Amino acid sequence: MNDDLLQKLKAWRQNMVNIEKVEPFRVFTNKTLENIAEIKPSNREELMAIKGIKDRKFAKYGEKILAIINNSEGDSELFNGSPNKQPDKPLSVSAYIDLLNQQLSKCSARIKGEISSVDTRDRVIYFSLKDSNDESIINCLIWKRDYNLSGIEFEVGMEVILEGTPDVYKPTGRLSFKTSLVELVGEGALKKAYDQLKKKLAAEGLLLKERKREIPNLPQRIGIITSRQGAVLADFLGNIGHYGFKIKMIDSRVEGQSAVTDLLSAIKTIKKKSIEVLVIMRGGGSLESLQPFNNESLIREIANFPVPVIAAIGHDKDVPLVSLVADLEVSTPSIAAITLSKSWKEAIMFLERHERSIFDNYRDNIKNTHDLISQSIEIIRESGESIIKKYKDIKNNFRVSIQIFKNTLLNIKNGLEDFWSKTLFGFNGLMKKECQQLEKSESIVSAHNPERQLNLGYSIASINGKIVKSIKNATAGNNMDLMVVDGTIISQIKNINNKLIK
Repeated sequence: MNDDLLQKLKAWRQNMVNIEKVEPFRVFTNKTLENIAEIKPSNREELMAIKGIKDRKFAKYGEKILAIINNSEGDSELFNGSPNKQPDKPLSVSAYIDLLNQQLSKCSARIKGEISSVDTRDRVIYFSLKDSNDESIINCLIWKRDYNLSGIEFEVGMEVILEGTPDVYKPTGRLSFKTSLVELVGEGALKKAYDQLKKKLAAEGLLLKERKREIPNLPQRIGIITSRQGAVLADFLGNIGHYGFKIKMIDSRVEGQSAVTDLLSAIKTIKKKSIEVLVIMRGGGSLESLQPFNNESLIREIANFPVPVIAAIGHDKDVPLVSLVADLEVSTPSIAAITLSKSWKEAIMFLERHERSIFDNYRDNIKNTHDLISQSIEIIRESGESIIKKYKDIKNNFRVSIQIFKNTLLNIKNGLEDFWSKTLFGFNGLMKKECQQLEKSESIVSAHNPERQLNLGYSIASINGKIVKSIKNATAGNNMDLMVVDGTIISQIKNINNKLIK
């Protein structure tokens, strides 16, 4: 690792911290600076490959970091050595401007003045800033992206605060103040810009109540954008209640014009999360401190956010425009938390009411059932006594009926004995007569049995299973079967004679 480069990077970071009034890790963490000093990236791609450096960080600090790396050797002696010492080797104009810009990158500043000219190009806006006291002028530029992000339309005579670094443009040798952030000066100017943007948003229908979405009932997945520092987050979590919420929080600066970039990045990040509602919040403050929430880019992101948005941005007089386009505007983070937990509290109260109702109904049903059982027992007791009485009556009647039945059977038995004794003789005579008749019928059947005729030399002729009784039943060429006593003769008819053979 290049320790000398690391120390220069840390010195540069401290200068940024002093200018931006933020914690060192918000610029770059120690680990990121150590990786830069070890890898020594020479271009954008190599620098972006280092963990902790993304598009927003590179846009803000990338060129300064590369300038420090590319000019890390030899420039300290040139700018910090003895003023009488001359370099051994002369520098080219280009190399000297690079060294100069590297040192100028350490001179980040916030300057205030009046815009005296504006020249808008495709990718950049050139303008000049004048000191109203002594007419001093500095040439300035701002990239179109940063200009649009500021949400301020430059006008000649407008008083602004610029944040950025000086830079020498090689092709012309012109010194310009490269602007990264712009703020309006004075409450009057802020109020004017506020009113103009509010009128523009209203004309587009973004402030209409009809377009606001309902906050979901019984939400669970909640997204939060706010700063971890301060009491805002604690106030929200202290009032949200314990209802199984799954909260995804994105840390972001929420004060000053420089917070706009952080807020937009936070929205881009949380938009990829699975949430049902978004809460964007911060504590109260002056119109100046709330300026990020009057930024047009941020306002449009909130207006087009895929899920309902609650704006809990403290204010005294002028409501931030972000709150006006949000689906629900509340004055404090505590109220936002109470709003989100309200449907859960109501659901629990609803369940408790029905729980009491269920227990009351259960108790009433138990009592009614007890009364019904008591009544049923009394009815059963009375019915039982009646049944027993009826049973006894039936038993007695049954005994009498059995006796009568026995007597009847005895009478029938005696009657049958008399009947058989009188009719048995007549029955035997009848049987004898019938047997004689059967013997007579048997002899008649035997005499007419076909088999008996076959034994006597006769035969039975048939064609196709039908008995031939006449020559009309036969035709020449037919096969005819002749049944004789011991079998069947199969023959074919050759001729038919209608004369009897004697």
